[in-house]
Amino acid sequence: MYIIVIGGGKVGYYLAEALLNQGHEILVVEKDPARTQLIIDRLGSVCIRGDGCEVSTLTDAGTGRAEMFIAVTGDDEDNLVACQVAKHKFNVPRTVARINNPKNETIFKELGIDVAVSSTNIILESITEEVPTHSLTHLLDIRDKGLEVVELKIPADAKAVGKEIRELPLPPESRLFLIIPKQEKPRVPTASTVIQAEDQIIAITTPESEEALKTALRGS
Repeated sequence: MYIIVIGGGKVGYYLAEALLNQGHEILVVEKDPARTQLIIDRLGSVCIRGDGCEVSTLTDAGTGRAEMFIAVTGDDEDNLVACQVAKHKFNVPRTVARINNPKNETIFKELGIDVAVSSTNIILESITEEVPTHSLTHLLDIRDKGLEVVELKIPADAKAVGKEIRELPLPPESRLFLIIPKQEKPRVPTASTVIQAEDQIIAITTPESEEALKTALRGS
C-alpha cells in the first residue's frame, strides 16, 4: 500500500518507520530541511521537503496514487487542510488526521476526515477505562459506514443484569458482538445470553444511538 505521511516529527517518523517495517511504500512530507535530511539518513529516500497543504507538493509526492493519507503535524489546521486537499483534489480513499486540540474533533469529522485521532481523548478514555463508573469507550470509528465500535462495562446496579439480551430495549442500529465476563473467557453473545455485573461488552452502533445503547445496558 502506498501511504503518504505529512509531518516528519516524532509521531511521523516512528509511524513511517513502523509502516516501512510492515512492508508498505511510504513517503513523508516535511517542511523542515534538517528534519527531512535526518529522516533520509535514518530511513532512506522516503522523505521530501515541502508543504503538505500545497497542491504542487502533493502532486510531486504522487498523491493521486496514494491509498492512504496521514497528516500528523503539530498544527491542527495544517492537518485538516492537507487531508481535505488529498481527499477532494486527489481522491485519496482514506484520510487520517492527528488532532492536537480535542475541541477540533467535531469539525474534522463534519468535514469528512475518515479517521480523526485525538491523543488527548485516547489517554482520557484509557484512564476512564480503569474507573468502575465509566460509561462508554470509543474503540473505532467506521466513518464511511456511519458506525462506531464501543466498549461498555456493566455496573452491578444496572437493570440489564440478570436479563437475556432478547429482553433488552437495544436500539435497532446497535449490535452486541462480544462479551468479556470478569472471570470467564470472551464469548460471542446470542439472544439468550444473560448479562452479568461487570461484563465488558463490545458493541457496534451509530453515534445517534449511543445514548439509547448506554441506557439499555447501564440504566439503573
